[in-house]
Amino acid sequence: MANVPRPPESYIHGVTAPIVIVPARVATWLERYAGLNDLRIRARGNDPEVDSVLQAIHRAALHWRTTVTGSDHVPGPEEPAQSKWMGTTEAAKVLGITDRAVRLAITQKRLHATSLHGRWRIAPEDIEHFKAAKAA
Repeated sequence: MANVPRPPESYIHGVTAPIVIVPARVATWLERYAGLNDLRIRARGNDPEVDSVLQAIHRAALHWRTTVTGSDHVPGPEEPAQSKWMGTTEAAKVLGITDRAVRLAITQKRLHATSLHGRWRIAPEDIEHFKAAKAA
């Protein structure tokens, strides 16, 4: 499936009331970078419909995360998915680019990474987000 950017209208459905479709990769991005997982936990019990929608987004994100990392085990809704960190060399092999290009993408903030003892550590889901953004 090609990652062709879709117009915002393509994610809005419904006849009597608008419904927004959130792709699983976007749900994962929202949890990681927009704090949606923390919001889901804080808002629990305030509104049953909000609880259900945030839980559905969380489950979609968990499913996407497990398919990206190749794990057969789907963790429960409250357990954060454990990711295997990659270095820049390993990430470069996965992305099909040079190690230097990976470091450049990190410094330009196009690829999210964490510095640990002077070495970059990259989560597999960040690699997938980078690939999707690059394809778009």
